[in-house]
Amino acid sequence: MLQPATLEFLKELNLNNHKEWFDKNRKRYDLVKADYLKLAADILDEMKKKDSSLDMLSPKDCIFRINKDIRFSKDKTPYKTNLGIALHPYGKKMQLAAYYVHIEDGQSFAGGGLWSPEAPLLAKVRKEIHNFHKDLEDILSDSAFKKTFGAFDIEEGQKLSRPPKGYEAEDPAIEYLKQKSFTVSRPIPNAMLTTVDLIPYLVETLTTFKPLLTFINRGLMSDGDGGL
Repeated sequence: MLQPATLEFLKELNLNNHKEWFDKNRKRYDLVKADYLKLAADILDEMKKKDSSLDMLSPKDCIFRINKDIRFSKDKTPYKTNLGIALHPYGKKMQLAAYYVHIEDGQSFAGGGLWSPEAPLLAKVRKEIHNFHKDLEDILSDSAFKKTFGAFDIEEGQKLSRPPKGYEAEDPAIEYLKQKSFTVSRPIPNAMLTTVDLIPYLVETLTTFKPLLTFINRGLMSDGDGGL
């Protein structure tokens, strides 16, 4: 669970996103950072029991700096107003799908996947989907998965209108093959963030996502001929 003071800090930062305010509230941020790290540690401890590919991770591997990279952004506010926690199988340097938890006032969610990968990685995932369409359908049609996530998240611009090169419109997996991202998410109620129910809810959510994570990463870790 998070401390109410952490959420209050994020709300105030959203209204005062500039260095002067942040510097005045630096001590408050130090407490937020400690709370953030503890949440990451609690999630990671539980998820390591479910997924051995996370064993090498430490909580510090799973969190992000609050400072934004604004070099190429129109939004020049310097700080993030959310907390993100990413659990990367086999470590952060591996280009694989990951578990993800997002904490933001009124917009928190948990799930994960692979968002907007580079062309070589996208090609691997599409090949896996094409070759093992039934495996993917079995995952997506599972009752627990459907209840938790519904279906893939489809953001604007993250799906082709026509079949990708090399695939036919008649391919039974064509709607999945058109996707440029492969993520799912489940909302986290605001009221739950500061209760003892938070960690069990997150662990249940991420564990339900695990079969899809494994499917995507199986494709990403395959060689050119589809073998591991």
